[in-house]
Amino acid sequence: MSDTTQAEKHGFQTEVKQLLNLMIHSLYSNKEIFLRELVSNASDAADKLRFKALENNALLESDPDLHVRISVNKDANTITISDNGVGMTRDEVMSNLGTIAKSGTKEFFSQLSGDQSKDSKLIGQFGVGFYSSFIVADAVTVRTRAAGVDVAQGVEWKSAGDGEFTIADIEKQSRGTDIILHLQDEAKEFLDEWKLRQIVTTYSDHLNIPVQMWKEATEESEGPDGEKIEAQPGEWETINSGQALWTRDKSDISDEEYKEFYKTVAHDFDEPLLWSHNKVEGKNEYTSLLYIPKRAPFDLWNRDSQKGIKLYVQRVFIMDDAEQFMPTYLRFVKGLVDSNDLPLNVSREILQDNRITRSMRSASTKKVLSMLSKLAKNDAEKYAEFWDNFGGVLKEGPAEDQGNAEKIASLLRFASTHEDSAEQRVSLDDYLSRMQEGQDKIYYIVADSYEAARNNPALEIFRKKGIEVLLMSDRIDEWLMSHLNEYQEKSFQSVTRGDLDLGDMDNEDAKKAHEESEKAFATTVERFQKALGDNVKSVRVTHRLTDSPACIVTDENDMSTQMAKLMEAAGQQVPETKYIFEVNPEHALVQRIADETDDARFGDWADILLQQATLAERGSLKDPGSYVRKLNEMMLTLTNK
Repeated sequence: MSDTTQAEKHGFQTEVKQLLNLMIHSLYSNKEIFLRELVSNASDAADKLRFKALENNALLESDPDLHVRISVNKDANTITISDNGVGMTRDEVMSNLGTIAKSGTKEFFSQLSGDQSKDSKLIGQFGVGFYSSFIVADAVTVRTRAAGVDVAQGVEWKSAGDGEFTIADIEKQSRGTDIILHLQDEAKEFLDEWKLRQIVTTYSDHLNIPVQMWKEATEESEGPDGEKIEAQPGEWETINSGQALWTRDKSDISDEEYKEFYKTVAHDFDEPLLWSHNKVEGKNEYTSLLYIPKRAPFDLWNRDSQKGIKLYVQRVFIMDDAEQFMPTYLRFVKGLVDSNDLPLNVSREILQDNRITRSMRSASTKKVLSMLSKLAKNDAEKYAEFWDNFGGVLKEGPAEDQGNAEKIASLLRFASTHEDSAEQRVSLDDYLSRMQEGQDKIYYIVADSYEAARNNPALEIFRKKGIEVLLMSDRIDEWLMSHLNEYQEKSFQSVTRGDLDLGDMDNEDAKKAHEESEKAFATTVERFQKALGDNVKSVRVTHRLTDSPACIVTDENDMSTQMAKLMEAAGQQVPETKYIFEVNPEHALVQRIADETDDARFGDWADILLQQATLAERGSLKDPGSYVRKLNEMMLTLTNK
C-alpha cells in the first residue's frame, strides 16, 4: 500500500482531548481492557458486513471468511488488530475517530474529579471504545477501506494522542481495518503472545467471529515414545471458542462469564447489577440475555441517543439498537435477543409492526419487571442502588405502558412524611400497610423540592391526624401522577387540589365544627373575595391548615402548579391558573385582619396573605418587588402604632 495524497492535519474535538488525557493517566490498573474494546469493535465490523452481504454478496469480494486477527511485532514494538469487516470511508473515519458522537459528553466531563480511581469508573460508564488504544500506545495508526470500494479509496489515520491527528488517502488491497498500536515502554508486557491469548480467552471467548493469532511453524521432532512428529507450517490459529455465549446452556455458563460478556456488550467497566438468560420455545422461538447495569450512562436522559438491545437472527447480527424490543422507560437495559422466526433481511420498518416483534417485546418487558420485583423483594439495599440510578426513568412507565402500570407502580419509591429524610424511600405497598382505618385514598404532594413538599402548609391537617403523605419532587412526578390513577384499588389524591375530604377519618364532631366555622366566617370570606377580586378563583374556609393563616389550592379540573411549570419548561403556552384561596379562621393573624374596619388596609393585608400562600405553593411570585414594598409599608404602619 502507498499514500496517494498529502496527509492533512486536524485537531481533536475538545472532549476527545479530555478523554485521551484520562486514558493515559487514569486507567493504569485496567490496561488490558484495550484489547477487549478493540476486538469487540472489530467483531462488530465483521458482523455488520455479514448483514450487509445478505443483500449484496459482492461486498465480501474474494474474502468471504470473516475474522479478527491479532499480531505482534516485537522489533517494531507494535500490536496490530485487524479485521476484514465493513471498514470505513474517509468521512466515517473523520466522524468516528475525530469526535465523540455519543451524547452526554458535557455531563460526563463535568463529573470528573481528578481522582484517578474514581475517574476510571466514570470512564467505564461513558464507554471507551477505540480511544482505549491510548491506554497502552503512545501512537496509533489506523488503515481502513470500506467494503465494496476501490483499493485506492483506503484511508490512513495517525495520532500520538496529543490533540491532533493526520488523515491521508492510501491504497489498501484488503477491505476492513488495521489498528496498529505503537506501545509505550511501560506496556511492553503486551508483546507477550501468551498474555494476549489469555486476555482474549477472558474477555472475548464468546464472540462468534474467529479471533486468530499466528502460530509459528514447527520443525520435525521426536515424541516421548520415539514416534516422529511431522513439521507443521505456520498458520492463523483461532484462539476463541467461537460459540455465542447466549446459545449455550445456562448451567454451563459461570457468573464470571456472564459478567465478562456484559462488559463486552455494554462497553462498561463495571459488573452488571443483575441479568436474566431465557430460551423461549413454542409459537415463537428466541433467546434473550438481558442485563441491568449498576450505574446510569450519561446519555440516559437524551431522547436522541441510541437505545435498545442487540438483535440477532439465527445468530447472525442484525442491528445494534433494536428499540422495538424494549419500551423507552426500560432504555437502560442492555443485552440481546436472538430470534429463530424473524427473516434475516428484517428491517426497522418491518420490526415496527410485526406480530413476532410485539410478542418478544411484551415478554422481554415482563421479564425485566419481574427481575426488578424479585430484586426489590429479596435485596432492598441493591434495589435502592438501582432506584437511585434509574428510578426517574422507570417513572415514565405508567404513561407509556398502561398494561403494566400496576406492576411498574409496585416498583416506584417515594419520600414520605413517615420518614424524616429525602433519602428514605417507601413503596406504595409500604404506604398501604400503614393506612389508617377508614382511609380510602393515597395522599401525595408534588413540589419543586423535597423541602418545599415537606413544609407545604397543606400537610398540616395530615400531620395532626397522623395520615401519611407521599412527598414528590422529581420533575417527572406530576406527569407520572397524571397517568397513575390508582393502586390496589386505592385512588390517588393530591393534598393541594380540590376539596379536602378525609371521609371516615373525620368524626362527626369535627365535621360539625367545620360547618359552624364556615357559617361564622362567611362575612369575612365575602370581604376577602371582594378585596382579591379576579386574582383568585374563589375564597373559602380551609380544613387543611392548623398552624398557617392561608394557602392556595388548585381546582380539581384546573392544571396543577407543577404540571404548568413542566409545560412552561418545555416551551409550551400555559393558560393562567386562578387558585382557590383558603383561610384559616383559627389563626391569630387572620382574626386580626378580620377585625380591620378600613377596607383599603383590609385589602392590602388580604393581598399579602395571598402572596405568602402563593410563595409557599409556587416557590416564586410574578412581582416580588411589589409584594416586598407592600409588606414593608404594612409593617411600618404597625410599628408606628
